[in-house]
Amino acid sequence: MWTPTEDEKIGVVICNFRGSVTQGLALEVGETVQILEKCEGWYRGFSTRKPNVKGVFPASYVHLKKAIVTNRGPHETVVPLEDPIVTEVTSTLQEWALLWKQLYVKHKVDLFYKVRHVMMELIDLRRQLLSGHLTQDQSRDVKRHITVRLDWGNEHLGLDLVPRKEFEMVDEDQISVSDLYKMHLSSRHSVQQSTTQGDNARQRHGEPCRVPVPHHLLVNLKSFTYNSIGEDTDIFFSLYDLREGKTLSEKFMVRLNKNGGPKNPEKVDRLCALFTDLSNKDMKRDLYIVSQVIRTGRMLLNDSKKGPPHVQYRRPYGCAVLAMSDVLQTISELKEEKDFVLKVYTCNNENEWYQIHENIIRKSSTKYTAPSTNYGLIISLQLLRGDMEQVRRENPLIFSRGVAITRKLGFPDVIMPGDIRNDLYLTLERGDFERGGKSVQKNIEVTIYVLYADGEILKDCISLGSGEPNVPEHRSFVLYHNNSPRWSEVIKLPIPIDRFRGSHLRFEFRHCSTKDKGEKKLFGFAFTPLMREDGTTLSDESHELYVYKCDENTTFSNHALYLGLPCCKEDFNSCPNIPSSLIFQRSMKETFWISTQLSSTKLTQNVDLLALLKWKAHPDRVMDILGRLRHVSGEEIVKFLQDILDTLFSILDDNTDKYGPLVFQSLVFIINLLRDSKYYHFRPVMDTYIQKHFAGALAYKELIRCLKWYMDRSAEVVRQDHIQEAMRALEYLFKFIIQSRILYSRATCGMEEEQFRTSVQELFQSIRFVLSLDSRNSETLIFTQGPQPCPGPNQVPGPGAGLPAPLALAPAPGQLQSTVPGQVPGSGQANCTQAVSANALRPTPLSAALLNSFPAIFDELLQMFTVQEVAEFVRGTLGSMPSTVHIGQSMDVVKLQSIARTVDSRLFSFPESRRILLPVVLHHIHLHLRQQKELLICSGILSSIFSIIKTSSLDTSVQEEVEMMVESLLDVLLQTLLSIMSKSQSQEAVRGQRCPQCTAEIAGEYVSCLLSLLRQMTDIHFQHLMENFQSKDELKEFLLKIMCVFRNLMKLSIFPRDWNIMRLLTSNIILTTVQYLSPALHKNFTEADFDFKVWNSYFSLAVLYINQPSLQLENLSPAKRKKVLDKYGDMRVMMTYELFSMWQNLGENKIHFIPGMIGPFLGVTLVPQVEVRNIMIPIFHDMMDWEQRKNGNFKQVEAELIDKLDSLVSEGKGDENYRELFGLLTQLFGPYPSLLEKIEQETWRETGISFVTSVTRLMERLLDYRDCMKGDETENKKIGCTVNLLNFYKSEINKEEMYIRYIHKLCDMHLQAENYTEAAFTLLLYWELLHWDERPLKEFLHYPSQTEWHRKEGLCRKVIHYFNKGKCWEYGIPLCRELAFQYESLYDYQSLSWIRKMEAAYYDNIMEQQRLEPEFFRVGFYGRKFPFFLRNKEFVCRGHDYERLEAFQQRMLGEFPQAIAMQHPNQPDEAILQCDAQYLQIYAVTPVPDSVTVLQMDRVPDRIKSFYRVNNVRRFRYDRPFHKGPKDRDNEFKSLWIERTTLILTHPLPGISRWFEVEKRELVEVSPLENAISVVENKNQELRTLISQYQHKQLHGNINLLSMTLNGVIDAAVNGGIARYQEAFFDKEYITSHPEDTEKITQLKDLMQEQVHILGVGLAVHEKLVHPEMRPLHKKLIDQFQMMRSSLCHCFYVSLQGLPGLDKSGSGPNTPRGILATHGPMSPESFKLMHRHSEMGNVGNLLILADGMVVEHPEDFYRMQASLSSSSLSSTHSAPSQMINSAPSTIRVGSPSLPDKYRHNREMLMLLPPHRERPSSAMYTNITDNGQPPNFQRALFHQVIGPCKPCSDPNLSVAEKVLTTPSSWSLDSGTREALPFLSSHVGSVMAPPVPPRNLPQVSPASYTCLAHQSTVHPGWQ
Repeated sequence: MWTPTEDEKIGVVICNFRGSVTQGLALEVGETVQILEKCEGWYRGFSTRKPNVKGVFPASYVHLKKAIVTNRGPHETVVPLEDPIVTEVTSTLQEWALLWKQLYVKHKVDLFYKVRHVMMELIDLRRQLLSGHLTQDQSRDVKRHITVRLDWGNEHLGLDLVPRKEFEMVDEDQISVSDLYKMHLSSRHSVQQSTTQGDNARQRHGEPCRVPVPHHLLVNLKSFTYNSIGEDTDIFFSLYDLREGKTLSEKFMVRLNKNGGPKNPEKVDRLCALFTDLSNKDMKRDLYIVSQVIRTGRMLLNDSKKGPPHVQYRRPYGCAVLAMSDVLQTISELKEEKDFVLKVYTCNNENEWYQIHENIIRKSSTKYTAPSTNYGLIISLQLLRGDMEQVRRENPLIFSRGVAITRKLGFPDVIMPGDIRNDLYLTLERGDFERGGKSVQKNIEVTIYVLYADGEILKDCISLGSGEPNVPEHRSFVLYHNNSPRWSEVIKLPIPIDRFRGSHLRFEFRHCSTKDKGEKKLFGFAFTPLMREDGTTLSDESHELYVYKCDENTTFSNHALYLGLPCCKEDFNSCPNIPSSLIFQRSMKETFWISTQLSSTKLTQNVDLLALLKWKAHPDRVMDILGRLRHVSGEEIVKFLQDILDTLFSILDDNTDKYGPLVFQSLVFIINLLRDSKYYHFRPVMDTYIQKHFAGALAYKELIRCLKWYMDRSAEVVRQDHIQEAMRALEYLFKFIIQSRILYSRATCGMEEEQFRTSVQELFQSIRFVLSLDSRNSETLIFTQGPQPCPGPNQVPGPGAGLPAPLALAPAPGQLQSTVPGQVPGSGQANCTQAVSANALRPTPLSAALLNSFPAIFDELLQMFTVQEVAEFVRGTLGSMPSTVHIGQSMDVVKLQSIARTVDSRLFSFPESRRILLPVVLHHIHLHLRQQKELLICSGILSSIFSIIKTSSLDTSVQEEVEMMVESLLDVLLQTLLSIMSKSQSQEAVRGQRCPQCTAEIAGEYVSCLLSLLRQMTDIHFQHLMENFQSKDELKEFLLKIMCVFRNLMKLSIFPRDWNIMRLLTSNIILTTVQYLSPALHKNFTEADFDFKVWNSYFSLAVLYINQPSLQLENLSPAKRKKVLDKYGDMRVMMTYELFSMWQNLGENKIHFIPGMIGPFLGVTLVPQVEVRNIMIPIFHDMMDWEQRKNGNFKQVEAELIDKLDSLVSEGKGDENYRELFGLLTQLFGPYPSLLEKIEQETWRETGISFVTSVTRLMERLLDYRDCMKGDETENKKIGCTVNLLNFYKSEINKEEMYIRYIHKLCDMHLQAENYTEAAFTLLLYWELLHWDERPLKEFLHYPSQTEWHRKEGLCRKVIHYFNKGKCWEYGIPLCRELAFQYESLYDYQSLSWIRKMEAAYYDNIMEQQRLEPEFFRVGFYGRKFPFFLRNKEFVCRGHDYERLEAFQQRMLGEFPQAIAMQHPNQPDEAILQCDAQYLQIYAVTPVPDSVTVLQMDRVPDRIKSFYRVNNVRRFRYDRPFHKGPKDRDNEFKSLWIERTTLILTHPLPGISRWFEVEKRELVEVSPLENAISVVENKNQELRTLISQYQHKQLHGNINLLSMTLNGVIDAAVNGGIARYQEAFFDKEYITSHPEDTEKITQLKDLMQEQVHILGVGLAVHEKLVHPEMRPLHKKLIDQFQMMRSSLCHCFYVSLQGLPGLDKSGSGPNTPRGILATHGPMSPESFKLMHRHSEMGNVGNLLILADGMVVEHPEDFYRMQASLSSSSLSSTHSAPSQMINSAPSTIRVGSPSLPDKYRHNREMLMLLPPHRERPSSAMYTNITDNGQPPNFQRALFHQVIGPCKPCSDPNLSVAEKVLTTPSSWSLDSGTREALPFLSSHVGSVMAPPVPPRNLPQVSPASYTCLAHQSTVHPGWQ
């Protein structure tokens, strides 16, 4: 039985489950499931991915997690009980996964791999968190890494930024808007640098200056590869500063055995050191890593005789260096160790050993020897940053390897409290020793001991370097035969502090003999005590020690024997009377130099400090001792801080009156010393001292007295440095005062309480006095801070009298630091707040120092006074500050920062103190905001106040505080924001003092402050606010301000796009505020008091609000959408209801917003939210209704709606969602509750329905236009859409302005695609709308203000120019004449001359320039997937130059990649038309010119005729062959019919597009006989034209073309060309059975006879022109011609017997002789230039057609035809099979598929009709079987093809032939008759041929008939 679960509520799937059982829920690993019920090992529940699908799954497949359940029951909410950051990582990774895959799809490969890497890191970090094995620090570190990666990924994937606090997502309800804003800012910055909230808090509370971050260098010795030492070695690493010439660090020592491994086996892979505490300054030094190698073994490495093998000497071997400057960049960027090799150089002369590293660095190569091979030290380096604790935390592995900590030789920049050091660094510098009677110099070894006062040798007090244990003694290395050795060897002496006093060092000198015994003979010693008699340690300098003689037998058992002797010169001078009878005699000629450096926190070398600590020994010198304290270094003071403070207060207790002022000044000096960054970390030491060790119970009285005395004298003294120092030390002075009073109170049970309170109150009066000085004399204070004469000891009366001037007046260390230490967040930008000015570099006014320290004393006062009392003190103090904001800018900053720290203090968190302090704080902020001064600091103060108020918002006192803030700040906040926003919009903001980023930041701060205030306001606050306005004008001004701010908030995008949480919260606050303000607007500004400005502002705000991108929930993922809806609901709907309610309240005033608000309201309707649209529908109806009432129509509504729709399209470029938005708008006019439904009930029903219908049709076109304009569509589609829209505006809506706009858009597209002819026709549309009038026209588009005449003239010139570029000069000439007529009538002869020359040039161009005839293609678009303007329509397209069918088809398929090419020419059935797919049907068509007059004229050059064949054409033809009846196997021509389809277009081509829709189809069938007549007639025409051109010498030189044409016809005729027609149609049987064809048979016979005559003329011309070498060909042609003529005569004679009505006389027009007699002169057009060549020769029974094509069967001939045009095959080497003949045949037929046997011959195909042939179609293949040699064939080929340029190169690929110019298509455009200029005035432009110019008196109107005058001017031809 299924039971609801109690604890098992949520789980993670750990195994895939297919859900194959009944009600099973399919699950994948990793999915989260919520469990509802359980039953016997099964759970029932749902996956969080699909919460609506519930099912069952096995319990064992799920890992359960603990969870919190709220609202138990069917709608319970379950939240996993786990670390919130783990939950966030899980949900974020799931969200990223989908987007990550899309990156790959979109080819963003680089980002794809980056995101993948980050996702893997997050999974690993999440695993670490879940493991539960991390420490708190490690866990914190992992979370930091996680948040940085989450923020990075969200930013790069375009997701929302997540605000965080302590790495966890914040709940925006729990914090103020200001805090939320700051968290967004810090989250955004964390992508570049991870900053913790703690750091922010510390900065906010005013840390004086940042502690410098130290660097640490990790050095790891990997190996020492050598092959020549073979002895144990010690390697020392140290850091060396070349510029200073000194070693910077201790040494790191590594001991290796003779094999190169570590001597200590435990140290394998652990030879590493960390050089710590390198400052930024150190990193800029000229640093080197120096490595010195000391071997331990024989005296001479290669000489075994020198000394016995058992005696070991430490000897120098070599040195290696590495410049840090070379590697610093590398190791700074890497987060891991990097290896380097160091070459070890050996020293040539041991005397130079002490400076070998310098010689190597300076490359003094004579002083060292480079290694023979590349062996050396291999080390790795890594640079770490941060304090040691942080480094240990972040790099635990390094420290687990036993890294040797290697410190600096001195103190680091920052001395940490608790850092106990007591190190004395000893350097053995050099020695001078006597030879001692030896022939050679000595080998001297120095042995060092540390001895205690009792003579005991101190164990482990000598350290040679970190990494090795300490030793009791040290032996120096030996320099061979050197009496003046220079060692420069540094050792560290870590002597315990309790053993330091009384200890001394002893240096024993031995000569190391290299003889057989290898003895080391003692010959002298030196010593030095570590501490002098006055208690100071050995000074940091070089010491020359005396050397005392001794011998090998000397024992030092009684150290007192030599300790009494002087150790050095200074010692000798202090005790000159030394008895000479002592055991040890000084060697006068021998000396020994050492130097020492002390790094100790317990010992001092300073005499003045020791004198202070031992002041009781010299009570008479106390004044002088206190005066000298300032000269003691800071390091010494902080080391002995507690001792010094105890001493000072004991002096104070000893004699308060005498020493009080001096102790006070010493205390101030020490306190200010701790402000220095170097000693800042010692402040806790001071705090601890005050809390636990301070015992001066009476000190408070003197401290208060001195402090008050200083303040009271501040107006009298000129130089105030010492007073300023006291002010800066105020915090710790008060700590001492309060602690002292507490101690006194404890001791006396609260005595003198009243006196204490009185003295504190008096002190505060003095503080107010100091502050009030600024208001009276601020300028003096600011500008009198230069160097003044210091007052002498007697010039300062009172407690300071008698002080030494340096103590009283010398500036404290750190005084020149910024006087604004505690900057509030954001106040650091100097260029924004202008806080850093000239004043900041001078000592600031006294009050500035006081104000800086003042807020720090509040916590101390709270220990002794109540909250109210302290608040009163503070209020009085802040109230005494000058109110004016003109006292000096730096002073303003200090004043505000003091207020800021007051607000941030603990005092301000108490409600009772806020009630007292808030008015004065708000007063100062109000003043500054009014003046627009220091905006960033003010915003910081406000955000702090809001943050405090939000956290304690449950308190009742908060309501009063909010009331106070509303009264004081709301208005000025709005004013400030308006000012900031206007600056950010203007260019001055960019170029002026504020940088744009800072302006945006200030705007963000103030917006968050305003929103915080509005969010805290309740209905009571709003009610009081409204009641407080004195007049309606004030209320109006307020409403306009706040609505303007809200509008700017949405328009200016104050918050970045990815701050979605912030944007949603902002929207929620605006909505709430508007709901509060709406009643006031309705109540005060309707009916009689109606104010358009306020209402318009309100509506604009509402519209902007609803359209905000952040509120469009449809764009969010389902999970995010649900989250937003649960938290806020759909705020768009709420605002729309508010908008609707206010609209209804308007009543009769609605008419004021018609038509102005139609556009904005339409924008609201585009929001894809059903409820919003349903609310808005009645408003549109209302508008139409109100305008109908007022004007009797709603033309304004209609016009505005259409304009707005169009502009919304134009503005929407690039917006992905626009298509969907437009689609939704159609629903506005769609089903109930639609506008149509409402209109049905109105009296104006018909006009309303008509309006809605036309707008709906406009929407359909706009949808297509929007789709095509997205940018990735082809030019063709864009042009098509634009033509579609253009025609709609012209014909249906009749909006001339829109129409003209789209004319120019279309023209621009044509120009971009280089369709110049189409661009000209497009501009003609606008030209036609204009008249030759002087009417002035306004500026429009790119046209200036001008008269209509001038605009029309400019357009005319532009159109003529485009026709010229498109080579359509025939269209440009009539326009030239039009312009010429205008110029002539105005007597503008200059322009007239220019236009006439242009017209003449155009005539020249027609005759001289080559023009290509374009191909035409019929395209059918079938299927519902095509855009509206193409769907199920057919078009004819004008192809590009050189474009053939195959190229065109590829282009179309490229533009519609989803389309399927149909392979037949048949009309598609209904199934294809209605399917959801795209089908393309493409084939070539032949143009049928309307006007054939010019084409039939003789002697008109073909260049002219070719234009009229392919221009101004509306009819196109396509032929399909088929067999009707039984097929004749012997002669298929008998039954071969042609199905001829004629397509009639809506407009002639060319026009405003490259393609137009087919308006009408005509289908006719052509009989076999009619077809034969057509073929022969066309061939005759072609021959006639060609022969005429040769006759009239239009073709010069080469006659190969004529030869080939004649050969093709004659040879084909002999071998069966027209013979097949004779067989088919001149047969008696055919004539008898087809009596109705008698006339046609006669016509065919006449044509054949005519062909014979033409061939005769052609041969005659050929004979005149033929070259002698070509005579054999001519003779062959003559012979074949005779055979052809005789066979025809015989055939005619036979056939004529059966023809009725034959003229027996033989002298009729039908006789062969009569033909030649009656036929007129041959027209040039009768010989069409043709470039096809044929195969010739006798090929048995093959049929050779008139053009020489060889086929076995006539049907095969027709299979090769696509249409009767040759164009479809003329230059394509391959073409897809796309048509199937309806005739029964096994072969697929249709253009351009051919039977395989003809495929190699396809270039020679000539498809009917032959008059379409043109030069550019010429293709020739090899000539065979004609008896001509191959050379002749090749020559003939090249000669023929030569003069026919341009033609298709047979070597070019199809792709190379087709130009890349985009095409343009024709569209669903209205008929040309619908455009007036086409039917009347400009009709002449379209109608060829170009006529001669008429007389000037012809009116412009009459020039429309010029096109028809060619028939009455035969002479012109």
